[in-house]
Amino acid sequence: MAGGASRRGRRRHRRMAPMADINVTPFVDVMLVLLIIFMVAAPLLTVGVPLELPRTAAEAVRAEPEEPLTISLPAQGPLVLMTTEVPAGELVPRLRAVAAERRSSRIYLRADGAVTYARVMEVMGALNAAGFHDIVLVTDAGGPRMDG
Repeated sequence: MAGGASRRGRRRHRRMAPMADINVTPFVDVMLVLLIIFMVAAPLLTVGVPLELPRTAAEAVRAEPEEPLTISLPAQGPLVLMTTEVPAGELVPRLRAVAAERRSSRIYLRADGAVTYARVMEVMGALNAAGFHDIVLVTDAGGPRMDG
């Protein structure tokens, strides 16, 4: 009896030994869920000022290492610097303060298609006066081609 009890105890010990393998299935499941969340959320992270951008056949601009500075010019209402509305009189001082903190002098100008050319040029002049000399005009793709 004593011999049988010790054998049973050894068997139980072998069954209860810690498992040396790592189960990566839950880790992969979590990573796939996070990937899907980021794929859905990434387009929503763009600057949220609704504009009807003009369509052109221009090539896309290369991405920058730091977050792009964007100013939006809606058809109605004040200018929008990133997500903050800025009165026209405060635009240049705010941009100068931002330019002092940035390495890049590039700024993205998003103008609604209904905004007049003169207004866009006024804003571009203010951007230049604030120290931004690399102004990128943002448009939607799929516009008419003029190459025949």
